[in-house]
Amino acid sequence: MSSSGVTWIHRLASDDLRVLLRLGTVVALLLALLALAVTPARAADPAALSLTTTGGYADEAAPLAVALLAADGTPLVGASVVVERRVGGAWTALATVVTDEAGAATTSTPRSRTAADNVFRASYAGDGTHDPAAVTATSRLARRTGVVTVGGPVKVVDERTTTVKVVSRTSTGTPVSGWVRVERSASGQAWKTFRTVRTDDRGRASFVVRPRTDTRWRAVTKASDWVTGDRSPAHRVDNLPPGSPVRLPRGAPSPRVKVPAQPRATTRGAHPVVTRIPNGVWASMVGRSWHTGCPVGREGLRLLRVNYWGYDGYRYRGEVVAATSAIDNMARALTAMYDGRFPIRSMYRVDRFGWSGRLNGADDYRSMAAGNTSAFNCRDVVNRPGVRSPHASGRALDVNTWENPYRSATGLVPNSWWQGHSHPRVAWRSRSHPVVRLFLRAGFRWTYATGDSQHFDAVGSNGKVAVPSARACGGFVCH
Repeated sequence: MSSSGVTWIHRLASDDLRVLLRLGTVVALLLALLALAVTPARAADPAALSLTTTGGYADEAAPLAVALLAADGTPLVGASVVVERRVGGAWTALATVVTDEAGAATTSTPRSRTAADNVFRASYAGDGTHDPAAVTATSRLARRTGVVTVGGPVKVVDERTTTVKVVSRTSTGTPVSGWVRVERSASGQAWKTFRTVRTDDRGRASFVVRPRTDTRWRAVTKASDWVTGDRSPAHRVDNLPPGSPVRLPRGAPSPRVKVPAQPRATTRGAHPVVTRIPNGVWASMVGRSWHTGCPVGREGLRLLRVNYWGYDGYRYRGEVVAATSAIDNMARALTAMYDGRFPIRSMYRVDRFGWSGRLNGADDYRSMAAGNTSAFNCRDVVNRPGVRSPHASGRALDVNTWENPYRSATGLVPNSWWQGHSHPRVAWRSRSHPVVRLFLRAGFRWTYATGDSQHFDAVGSNGKVAVPSARACGGFVCH
């Protein structure tokens, strides 16, 4: 072989050797990496993380103490721990603390008034040597003593408004915001829920009422996570009359028949309203104040509803039935009494008092004994059977019958005491009395004067009053 050929072979061998050397290096590296991959990693040390707190009252600071130790009890110094709070079911970051030389750190936060929001979590992310860790703790709520009160004015004039005030606090004075049930007792009756109010951030709520009677008020709160429930003492509000009550003379007798107070007036002034006789009213009248043979029928009668001042100073709504031809007179007279603040004891339709066989009509004896004011009653003259009363025509009106007696054929009715007494507002014994004068101006005649001071007759269009003759009544008044 020539020298050039030998040289080429040596060069080729040298190149192959370098390739083989490079391949060996790569293989060795791969083997080393494989060895590393299959060699188990050294396990990190577990970290002992704790979070402690104490229970207490809402709004006070809840201390949160963190401790972080290695598995052998060595403190982990300078480690960051995230402290979170659960709010509405979601975790919210509260603070990040760093452990000191003892592996400890502290922070604090006010306790929530909602128990579920007083759960806390501490989290440690771990490092190359120690595992991550997380732990929770709950700060238990202690309840404050709740105190709820009701206040406001203690008096209110009827038909006017007043304010009821509710205050809800703890025994330490902290305002309590939340729902409060307000109860009312009217005129000594059972307590009933009136409404529910929500106290504001100051623990206060108020509302305006228009009580029509004496009332008592109290408030009730339910226990919550942070405060106990309570029921307030009763707050009394006295209802005062808008008018002046009647002061009767000492020794004056009281009516023998008691009737309940009529509904309180709700409209201004006398507010007279005249209507035809409603079915319900007519059904009550038939067989009592009206019966077959009466000189006037349903079509010839009207119902008058009108406000009046009661003896107690309150305003009431009364009613009378009268003839169509006299109803306007009735409305004018009773409106004048209202405007002049002349009280009326009661103003029920006379059929309320039932049937009287002695009178062949509604029981006027009971009506007078109650001091009732009424008009139409198809009956006989009191204590004069068989003689038809002027009230049968629906044109006569008896007013305040207890204080203004009638001198019948058999004596004074309904009492004799008042015949010798008068009163500037409710009992009249002369034509100069203001009540008599206003009736005269309204188109009435005080027909029998003191013989029947309660009785007024509407003057007809001819200027006359149709009443039975004194002869028909045996020389006595035909009431």
